[in-house]
Amino acid sequence: MTPNIHLLLEQMTLEEKVDLLAGASFWRTVPVERLGIPSIKVTDGPNGARGDSQFAGGRITAAAFPVGIALAATWNTELITQIGKALGEEVKSKAAHALLAPTVNIHRSPLNGRNFECYSEDPYLTARIAVAYIKGVQSQGVGATIKHFIGNESEFERMTISSEIGERALREIYLPPFKAAVCEAKVWAIMSSYNALNGVHCSANPYTLQEILRDEWGFDGIVMSDWFGTRTTAQAVNAGLDLEMPGPTHWRGDFLLQAVKSGEVSEAKINERVLNMLRFIERVGAFDQPQQHEEQAIDKPEHRILIRRAGAEAAVLLKNESSVLPIRPETVKTIAIIGPNAKTARIMGAGSAQFTPHYAVSPFEGIQARAGNQYKLEYAPGCVNFRRLPVLHPAQDFTMAYFNNPELSGAPLVTEQTRTLEHLWLMGGLPEGINPMGFSVLITGTIRAEASGTHRFSVACGGKARLFVNDALVADNWTSPNTEPFIFGFGSDEVFGTVDCEAGTTLNIRVEFSSPVGVFISAVRLGYEEPLPNDAIAQAAAVARAADIALVFVGLSSEWESEGFDRPDMELVKQQNALVSAVAAANPSTVVVLQTGSPVTMPWFDEAAAVLQAWYPGQECGNAIADVLFGDVSPSGKLPQTFPRRLEDNPAYLNYPGDNDRVFYGEGIFVGYRYYERKKIQPALPFGHGLSYTTFEYSALKLSRAEITPDQPLTVSVTLKNTGSYTGQEVVQVYVRDIESSVMRPEKELKGFAKVELPPGASKTVEIVLDRESFAFYHDGQHRWMAEAGEFEILVGSSSADIRLRDRVMLRETAVFDGRHRTSYRLDTPMHKLLQDERVRKLFERHFPDLLDAASGAQLGGGGSSINEMHAMSGRFTREQLASLENMLKNVTSD
Repeated sequence: MTPNIHLLLEQMTLEEKVDLLAGASFWRTVPVERLGIPSIKVTDGPNGARGDSQFAGGRITAAAFPVGIALAATWNTELITQIGKALGEEVKSKAAHALLAPTVNIHRSPLNGRNFECYSEDPYLTARIAVAYIKGVQSQGVGATIKHFIGNESEFERMTISSEIGERALREIYLPPFKAAVCEAKVWAIMSSYNALNGVHCSANPYTLQEILRDEWGFDGIVMSDWFGTRTTAQAVNAGLDLEMPGPTHWRGDFLLQAVKSGEVSEAKINERVLNMLRFIERVGAFDQPQQHEEQAIDKPEHRILIRRAGAEAAVLLKNESSVLPIRPETVKTIAIIGPNAKTARIMGAGSAQFTPHYAVSPFEGIQARAGNQYKLEYAPGCVNFRRLPVLHPAQDFTMAYFNNPELSGAPLVTEQTRTLEHLWLMGGLPEGINPMGFSVLITGTIRAEASGTHRFSVACGGKARLFVNDALVADNWTSPNTEPFIFGFGSDEVFGTVDCEAGTTLNIRVEFSSPVGVFISAVRLGYEEPLPNDAIAQAAAVARAADIALVFVGLSSEWESEGFDRPDMELVKQQNALVSAVAAANPSTVVVLQTGSPVTMPWFDEAAAVLQAWYPGQECGNAIADVLFGDVSPSGKLPQTFPRRLEDNPAYLNYPGDNDRVFYGEGIFVGYRYYERKKIQPALPFGHGLSYTTFEYSALKLSRAEITPDQPLTVSVTLKNTGSYTGQEVVQVYVRDIESSVMRPEKELKGFAKVELPPGASKTVEIVLDRESFAFYHDGQHRWMAEAGEFEILVGSSSADIRLRDRVMLRETAVFDGRHRTSYRLDTPMHKLLQDERVRKLFERHFPDLLDAASGAQLGGGGSSINEMHAMSGRFTREQLASLENMLKNVTSD
């Protein structure tokens, strides 16, 4: 039974309150057992619920959904809501209460290491995807945690850098996804970012955490820090940071108790933070189910179907000359499958979004399953694209023996079998009884050399490790470590060694690993590369030449796109560009399947017959790609980010990555397509672009009014017809252009879209509604939103560069508004705000006349600044009165 949280607050000691405001461990908060207040467990991440398991090599697997940019590429909010629901189910299977997602930072630069995890360069598209995702997650009684608030658009010096963002850009570009999450989706939690905003750290910034988040938007959830992102004690609590993560605490505990005793932090402020925590615990149902079950790996068939559908719907057909796709048995008998990503499933980026999936289908496996006996398949790798040697994937189990000491001494405490030889332990994921701050592992097994020549091995670690092959020391990362860090700035990157042997030779592998003592991150990774012929590209071209169609799988991977670092450039790594060009020269029916989480340059674009952007589509990777290649699904994805021709063209180029601990967002509001259009720079591929196997005709554009006032909605309707021969989906995009403005504005801005499925020959009328926010900009001087009277152009099209229809509407009068969200008042609403509302004053007069007198005194400084603070100072209300006041205020909405 859920208790009254105000009663719980009254019963808590100051020490218990302070305990509740910091984590107990890496993923859990502190319980207050005396009062039955349970611990809350959270889990990463945006594309799957990892639970306590390791970032890599986890013993409890999880469903791997498409990454954030892929979800945005679907432009399908109904589908995203379904994915959110499935993720909520996954969170519950991991015995957790909240998912640390979604990630909604804007694609400001193509080099951001976490672009794959975020949605788009456009704030409107990002907001729509985020709202759908959050609603889905929270429909399962699981809290979503939108992140990172705010200005975390790169990984460069992210712990210390200050993002210098002008007020207009902040309001128009970077805040809207968070505002939509709060005001529309009613998100339960927000994670502050590591960086500072205009010189003030985001975990202790009263302007963003209190003025904007709570006062303007009415947020009543919790704000938690990013992991180790709390920097202060009193300042963070006073600014609005409810929860320091992870635990045990670094900044709260005794430091916070002392701050209360010294008067730096009032107990009333502590009570506000605690009430937010109790409300969150109540929302996720933890009071009703305080006991956490064991984590489970539940591979649901319905999740498999959903992931496959989403992966296929996310794929963007960038080019398709002579309708080389889809693959058809009438014209194709032999398929060449080429490239470093063909036999490896690239399903996610790295960092906190990384985990061990239930399974992963490679493109080759997906094509092989779909092709059956109908097509002949030929394969050639062509080149490699790894950053580190590929993780060794043995054909037989290896043995892992765990020792509860760092010296591999005595008998092992636990022994288990595995075929995973990459392990990252982050205060969890170890067998029961193993001390995460000081242990060792002996890994043994055998492999068979499949080719003659020089076989390369490597070992990387967070700790110490050495590799023996046939009892000979091959790679020593123990006494001669690599000075480059391995993971999250810790550890020691690869140390290499080689073994020369003939094909068929059995190699006995032994890895000795010792964790760093007293450090929360431990890791070990065994890399292996078989001999690759010197003429691998020529061999691939020969395979392509003999086939009817050549499929080239190139791109990046979690080694190149990750939390913790940005990409150095926009290039495909290694020899992949040369491979594509060689294959395209050998076979005119060359299809490039690109798997990246952000733009890359494509010098071979004109040489290829078709290009399919497949992103990182989750565990059904190969099946989803095959569905599109063979025409079982007509591609319907649209680019959520502009692809520039070269790095120098992108909006952030002159102000990236920053220096002297500051990065200036000098492009202001001109992010993404807003910049390219303003500067008249032709990108490689425009925002919103994406082809189909069918064709669509736009006609009969109608506006519901020729003139509107700011309070009147405008309905845009258009007729869409499928004029081709395939069933397909099209995204109707609506942009707004201010024809004449008192300030500089973008050429156009996305303000609405709808995804529509039509069979061949069918038509449908699509309606999209615009409101006053669709016409407004943020006025720096007035610090308010302004929709200026005048004429606006409504543009409807298939992409930002492919406008099919246009019309004009007149906004008859100017509207100036502050953008505050209508939200219910609460017990912690500032008293001056309550007294400004005549409806509240009348309620006080009728039901609590004494409170009105006291409230007037409080407003003048004679008491607390809210009902909660007045009660904390004087204890003037009974529990029944507090409950009555809370219910009364809930029924009054603020403007």
